[in-house]
Amino acid sequence: MSEIVIRHAVPEDAAAMHRILSQPETYADTLQIPHPSLPLLQERFANVSAGRQRLVACIEGEMVGEMYLEVSDRARRRHTATFGLCVDCNYRGRGVASALMQEMINLCDNWLSVERIELTVFADNERAIRLYQRFGFETEGLAKGFATRNGRKVDALYMARLRATQIDSVGNNPFPAGSGVCTGGY
Repeated sequence: MSEIVIRHAVPEDAAAMHRILSQPETYADTLQIPHPSLPLLQERFANVSAGRQRLVACIEGEMVGEMYLEVSDRARRRHTATFGLCVDCNYRGRGVASALMQEMINLCDNWLSVERIELTVFADNERAIRLYQRFGFETEGLAKGFATRNGRKVDALYMARLRATQIDSVGNNPFPAGSGVCTGGY
């Protein structure tokens, strides 16, 4: 199997992203709509905003997957991030999504001070849900009628991964009452 190379996106990747997002199998499982705009993608790839990382996965020099990661800029949510992920339908099942997830978690845990990674995923996207569970994500809720896909409302799951040092294995707060650390109230 060919090596998967993860790198930061460059503006020239917009055309490959346009190809991937034009695949019905891809936009059906994302919040994208059919017929993506190449100029809009070129703009997004050329101007990555502060707090956002855009990674791509390449096999033999061809971009086959992409992930954006956005760390919250809100004062009380700077410890959180959210992300989006897509893989070329011709390269699914070859470890591309896992490679992107591994590098994204590395960035969050070791470089960006992110303690909580959040996502939404369509409730019927079992393959993606299994992927996220393998990386420590847990379902926190269900959003009924979350989005429209092919003329029908589709439910989504809210999932999150907390960095292991934040809450112990039984869900105890590391700063219990009386510890000298204020965890709420005035």
